Amino acid sequence: MRQRSRRRIMRATVELVDRHGYAGTTLTDIAERAGLARGLLSYYFDGKRLLMQSATHRMMHQELSTALGELAPDATPEARLARAIDAVLGLAMDHPRVMRSHLALILDPDTGAFVQDPEQQRLGSILQELLRDWGAPDPVAEHAVLRSALMGGCIGVLLPGAEVPLAPIRADLFSRYPLPGPPGRPPPPPPPHRQRPRAGG
Repeated sequence: MRQRSRRRIMRATVELVDRHGYAGTTLTDIAERAGLARGLLSYYFDGKRLLMQSATHRMMHQELSTALGELAPDATPEARLARAIDAVLGLAMDHPRVMRSHLALILDPDTGAFVQDPEQQRLGSILQELLRDWGAPDPVAEHAVLRSALMGGCIGVLLPGAEVPLAPIRADLFSRYPLPGPPGRPPPPPPPHRQRPRAGG
């Protein structure tokens, strides 16, 4: 019951922030969306900021698990790592408000902090296993590098008014390991309502 309630809260958080943004979503809104009493949110999560981070980490490790599950059982380590990179970059395109909010909270010098909650640890465990299979001599250290590179890639895609096209960000990440263009699955282009006019375009 406790785990189900936590999952409902985190799922409601992602759905509402996707729609209204972080500032436009209150804890009361989340409780109502989850069908739970407002007091349970404070019982399970120490504030809105930590809830947001946990909810985003859960979304990320679920998307990553789903993407990897779509590969053939005999997929190469390179194919699996490529799919993982594409899955995370795809989240920046599919859930820009959630990912922007998550990154902004982490980077805020007054309130920001990188929280290694259970959801983040699940995400990290998947990435470390991929890197171990790929041949990283120190998967833990390499995970920290990959995590930073993926965060930087998401920031590049999402930076308002100075967005970088997805293709060169993806190419740079693939070249770091190195990975072939295929079999990584490029995230689809954003729908028209998410595309911003480019300067000079």
